[in-house]
Amino acid sequence: MSKTGTLFLIPSTIAEDTSSLVLPLQVLELISTLDEFIVEDERNARRFLKSIGYTKPLQSLLLYQLNKHTEENEIPEFITSLLKGKDMGLLSEAGCPCIADPGSVIVALAHKNKIPVKPLVGPSSILLSLMASGFNGQNFAFNGYLPIDKNSRIRKIKDLENKIYRENQTQIFIETPYRNMQMLNDILNNCSPSTLLCIAVNVTGKDEFIETKTISEWKKQIPEIHKRTAIFLLYKV
Repeated sequence: MSKTGTLFLIPSTIAEDTSSLVLPLQVLELISTLDEFIVEDERNARRFLKSIGYTKPLQSLLLYQLNKHTEENEIPEFITSLLKGKDMGLLSEAGCPCIADPGSVIVALAHKNKIPVKPLVGPSSILLSLMASGFNGQNFAFNGYLPIDKNSRIRKIKDLENKIYRENQTQIFIETPYRNMQMLNDILNNCSPSTLLCIAVNVTGKDEFIETKTISEWKKQIPEIHKRTAIFLLYKV
């Protein structure tokens, strides 16, 4: 059987103009050796590659788009070059591939076809927020996006708060930036005053904001986080 290529899982920056701070030189050099990538959005991928000093002509790249519009029967074609022995990159839209990112279907397909998978070092806003929260880092759950419907979202928030006390488990979740304030208000209005909430905004960026307070403390001074990338974490005192 001929040797396959390697699928490199490429982290991207989670704040603008931070590649030299959060991506090791070896990762930047390796990215520049690749010319086929599986990406979520072609324009954003080219913008990221340009920002890190990618040296090959951007117009010569082969980019395969993997997002909510991708048909399931298209996906097997994405790994054709890997099966022929050529290395490829799976490039995250923001942060680490496959973490709050659609890339896991490609990684699963790679394993199924005995293609080596190599994760590269880079920033994860989820883990960085957990590190900076002061919460339990040995037992935690990332819940992704909570329901859009207000009543369903409130029920989910209460369920996550119960898990904190029942299982001693940090609960982590995110929201679309333009709905951040609705999420924050639902947390403040439905959680116990003594429950701890960490809000981590624009992690690694120049205007990074990470702070942990009780619900009652947050109510005294509610931060403005509308349209800012945020991570929410709940835990107990």
